[in-house]
Amino acid sequence: MKKDKLREKVLVELEKLISLSCKNPNGFKKYEDLHIALLKKYYNATSVTIDYHRHRIKMEVIEDDSFYDPKKVNTYLPTFYTNLLFNNLCKFLISCVEKDNKSIGFYTQLLSTFKKSNNRLELA
Repeated sequence: MKKDKLREKVLVELEKLISLSCKNPNGFKKYEDLHIALLKKYYNATSVTIDYHRHRIKMEVIEDDSFYDPKKVNTYLPTFYTNLLFNNLCKFLISCVEKDNKSIGFYTQLLSTFKKSNNRLELA
């Protein structure tokens, strides 16, 4: 029961942060970093660029994880280029939020990192 409440709180906080970041995504580099982190996680992408003006997301998505070996330098991972169009960035990013335990842990870490960077900005 306590885990369900914590999971729900993380998801609600993440959705609030996504909504806030979509109001003026070009305003802060940290918002773009948040968007890129969410897309890299969801699509298993190695490279992500977002063109907010033209409503495009360009990515290199990994085709097969079996080639990845954390014990050696991976000089080649098979990827394919993707060029996605979006109408509403906020809805699109929220649709990329997964609710499994591994993802919740990632989002918790992302939220805590984001809150730390916000505190530093407020003090400066």
